[in-house]
Amino acid sequence: MAEQQQLVLLDFWASMFCMRVRIALAEKGIPYEFTEEDFLNNKSQLLLDMNPVHKKIPVLIHNGKPICESSIIVQYIDEVWNHKAPLLPSDPYAKAHARFWADFIDKKLYQIGRNLYTTKGEEHEASRTEFLECFKLLEAELGDKSYFAGETFGYVDVSLIPFYSWFQAYETYGNFNFEHECPKLVAWAKRCIKNKESVSKTLPELPKVYDFVQHLRKQYGIND
Repeated sequence: MAEQQQLVLLDFWASMFCMRVRIALAEKGIPYEFTEEDFLNNKSQLLLDMNPVHKKIPVLIHNGKPICESSIIVQYIDEVWNHKAPLLPSDPYAKAHARFWADFIDKKLYQIGRNLYTTKGEEHEASRTEFLECFKLLEAELGDKSYFAGETFGYVDVSLIPFYSWFQAYETYGNFNFEHECPKLVAWAKRCIKNKESVSKTLPELPKVYDFVQHLRKQYGIND
């Protein structure tokens, strides 16, 4: 059985991309080993060997074979352990639609969000505007549904929910209030935490992530 095979996750606690993989594994009930990586200052030789192209976490090592990039890892988990808690729909159009929004999240949110705590002036203001526009597009896609796929927690939810743990940092350095700007998304995030143990046990507390962002800013030489 796939569940009995060797799984190792190269991980970092504050990475929203690593959180995705942990949530997907928890949804499937799959046991695994994890190795915490110091990706800022001291990347391990194992990480460099397993992901020589990007040299980034997360990496899922399945029976000695690496799978890289969080969205690809989550899809891999869903395909290999496809007999329980499916994350992607079986309908081809619905599956493509989910992949589109996950791709939107990957290509837009991380870098713009990073700009909120690493830039100033016009670049910061432009990033703030674009960041909120992206979240409002996601809120419109969510609509009045419980989850992005309807009543079932799925792939887009897994892709987006880790960003919630960074909300305090985004609000502080972006000078906005998520509850005011995107109330339905905030309600969705709280619903995920309340209803999904895979989420509540994975996401770190917002103040802890905020402290980490302050540490990052110091490392980058950014002064308040």
